[in-house]
Amino acid sequence: MLEMGIKGAQSVEVDDNNTAASMGSGDLPVFATPAMIALIERTAFESVLPYLEPGMSTVGTHLDVAHSSATPIGMTVVCETELVEVDRRRLVFSVKVYDSAGEVGSGTHERFIVDAMKFMDKAGLKLS
Repeated sequence: MLEMGIKGAQSVEVDDNNTAASMGSGDLPVFATPAMIALIERTAFESVLPYLEPGMSTVGTHLDVAHSSATPIGMTVVCETELVEVDRRRLVFSVKVYDSAGEVGSGTHERFIVDAMKFMDKAGLKLS
């Protein structure tokens, strides 16, 4: 059962594949904001996955985060999420991202619980 307080943690090493220069979000060899967003979403998603009923998933719907510090290649970035609000199918997470020198980013992330098959059927209607 989904309850407030569920926590998640993921880490990633900054390398050539997740820099602003390689992801097209800038031209510097530092951890890219899109990579930070993906890390936040993955951490939140995976933290609640064991608590969902079969056939259910979550989709990201809103992010309000600041990317406050650059992380160079070779350092590890850690993301921690905590489920701070459950409103029926709406889930709100507090997120913190940091490296060994301190905070890299923080904010909130919202996800919705969906029936995976119904969600994909609805998305597929766009092809018609």
